[in-house]
Amino acid sequence: MTIRHKNKDDAALTAAFRVLEIEADAVRDLAKRLDGNFTRAVDMMISTTGKVVVSGMGKSGIICQKIASTLASTGTSAFFMHPAEGVHGDLGVLMKNDILIAVSNSGETDELIKIIPVVKRLGLPMVAMTGSMKSTLAKEADCVLDVGVKREACPLGLAPTASTTACLAMGDALAVALLDRKGFKARDFAELHPAGSLGRRFKRVEELMHTGERVPRVAAGTLLKDAVIEMSGKRLGITGVFKGSRLVGAITDGDLRRALSAGVDLTGKTVDEVMTRNPKAVAKHELAEAALRIMEEHTITVLFVCDSGTRNVAGVVHMHDIVKAGVI
Repeated sequence: MTIRHKNKDDAALTAAFRVLEIEADAVRDLAKRLDGNFTRAVDMMISTTGKVVVSGMGKSGIICQKIASTLASTGTSAFFMHPAEGVHGDLGVLMKNDILIAVSNSGETDELIKIIPVVKRLGLPMVAMTGSMKSTLAKEADCVLDVGVKREACPLGLAPTASTTACLAMGDALAVALLDRKGFKARDFAELHPAGSLGRRFKRVEELMHTGERVPRVAAGTLLKDAVIEMSGKRLGITGVFKGSRLVGAITDGDLRRALSAGVDLTGKTVDEVMTRNPKAVAKHELAEAALRIMEEHTITVLFVCDSGTRNVAGVVHMHDIVKAGVI
């Protein structure tokens, strides 16, 4: 598609469109070239008992930092090693059972090539990400991922643009493939992101629930008037009905209103006659988002929190607790 421009602002849009199209084409071409080498790279990375060390110079080095960060945040022990610093003493970070991902568009980056003898001497497997399959780096690697592009988005063909985008996309593909292979779940991601907006989003129910004496509870067979007193005292609009330590029912303000509206005489009645049996509950290790989904699905505002696989109540969580914690 060609966009014509009439002024400087239109010219900027034309340039931007061209860049995005070239970089999008570069990523689409990567997908067409995926083959067994990608699977082999994933196998090598997942089988290592050490670290994934990612290394590259210049713009490639910046991309390497992002790749290492993404791997680390999705459950793969990884970090970035600057190759220039490596050949000046930092190669000591490479240990037995590590794996090196070496990134160079040309495959001839001097600082990276100088690392290869050390990698070989340590017996470390090496995955190369390069745009030149005939380069020194490609020939020395145990596995090669072709991240070559037809052209850079830079009109001079000089600044790394499409090539760095392609490399970044390949790094993301590796990270996600490893995540899938390992069965990495949202709760695992939460453990690695305890702070900021992600930390709030991944709070667990047990971090927000009311516990101990703050949990409204009455025994089965309790008179409704006593249940109302318990509900009023705990101020959550609900009380659980228990047989021993097991939750068997729940009564909410709404249950009482509906019973009265239906003309039910509540005098002398027990909780067993009005309660909702086997009320909705959530396991305490679940994310607060999971509790919120249950509340929204069933149009309720309170959930009892149980020990995993049981009806033994560990606490109770209100929608207000979730909102106050900034989960939504």
